[in-house]
Amino acid sequence: MKVAVIGGGSSYTPELINGFLERVKEFPLTELWLMDVLQERLDIVGKFAQRMVEAAGTPFKVYLTTDQREAVRGANYVMTQLRVGWMQARRDDEYLGQRHGLIGQETTGVGGMAKALRTIPVILKIAQDMRELASRDALLVNFTNPAGLVTEALSRYAPDVASVGVCNVPITTKMNILKKLETHGIKATPERSDLNTLGLNHLTWHRGFKIDGEEVWNLVMEDTLNEIRSGKDDGWDYNTIESLNMIPNYYLQYFYYTDRKLAHQHYPPSRADEVMAIEKELFAQYAEPDRSVPPPGLMQRGGAYYSTVATQLLNAHYNDLGETHVVNVPQRGAVPGYPADWVMEIPSKVNKRGITPIPTQPLPLACFGLLAQIKAYELLTVEAAVHGDRNSAYQALLTNPLGPSADKVQEVLDDLLTTHKRWLPQFWSHG
Repeated sequence: MKVAVIGGGSSYTPELINGFLERVKEFPLTELWLMDVLQERLDIVGKFAQRMVEAAGTPFKVYLTTDQREAVRGANYVMTQLRVGWMQARRDDEYLGQRHGLIGQETTGVGGMAKALRTIPVILKIAQDMRELASRDALLVNFTNPAGLVTEALSRYAPDVASVGVCNVPITTKMNILKKLETHGIKATPERSDLNTLGLNHLTWHRGFKIDGEEVWNLVMEDTLNEIRSGKDDGWDYNTIESLNMIPNYYLQYFYYTDRKLAHQHYPPSRADEVMAIEKELFAQYAEPDRSVPPPGLMQRGGAYYSTVATQLLNAHYNDLGETHVVNVPQRGAVPGYPADWVMEIPSKVNKRGITPIPTQPLPLACFGLLAQIKAYELLTVEAAVHGDRNSAYQALLTNPLGPSADKVQEVLDDLLTTHKRWLPQFWSHG
């Protein structure tokens, strides 16, 4: 059993190692290959990962490489957790947005678009290497943001390579709901509960929650509205949540309360600045020769339950468990009236045969309008990224509700392409 992690020098990797160590009896991993283009990061994180595994009795071996094809060769699973341009590119995205009075967040708005344009060609090259070198039934598990948009590109331009996009927001939401239900004397494990959610990655609406098949959504909504009314949750306004009778993914605050979000977007420091400071300390701790346990500061990095999501999905697939996971895949007719080839974030059954979306009801019109607009933006962004098509990129910015006014689109696009010229050769190959 070989698993390859592309972007293995990430500060998240130690959490992933813990996830595999916790499941060695169920998931018989023998080789974990960490691949990264930055040798220094790979050495620090990789050697720490090796010490973690050795401290656990070496149930599997950790290999380090800067050669992507070597990592992918013969792999049963390939996990992508990379960042093209590293954290500096994220910082550039954030300040790009601020320069133009736009949201510069890394998965939404102009920042998310810039990240997608840099990332999609790199992910498609990984899929190409998998096609040539990986195990015949290998699965590509993408955690790289914007996860839904990247998975959309994979489904359209590498349909012969099995792939799925994964995010930690659904499981974080589930765990938070379970914690709140305990105040009502309701205790349940994540395995006994199901979150009814639908949309696109970072653009979902949660609309139901079952424990052992019994719906408890009315109780969840009552708690949510009480928190808003009491001021404990100041992220949402009462009337919107009451009207929808749903809990939107918190990324929807960028769309519902754009002015408020922009008012708080004053850099420095941006989130990237903060993460770079956190990572500097983390890497210093990872490099400690006697350390074999992740430091507490890893939790400040974000990505709660990342290892849980990652390893549970692989375990469910390998062991044919038929578990329900909320993932990003083409919905294939599971949502009546929506295009079957749309990649959506949707509850799906995971077993040895693959990942199958569970039939569900479409979203109400109040949600569908925004969803359709963002999907149009995603499709245009995919075309722009794959072909270096500046007109598609222009139209993607024009379509995105967090983009500039029409008369400013060209100015923003020129700035985006110039800022990231090093990482966007497809747009500059003709001069």
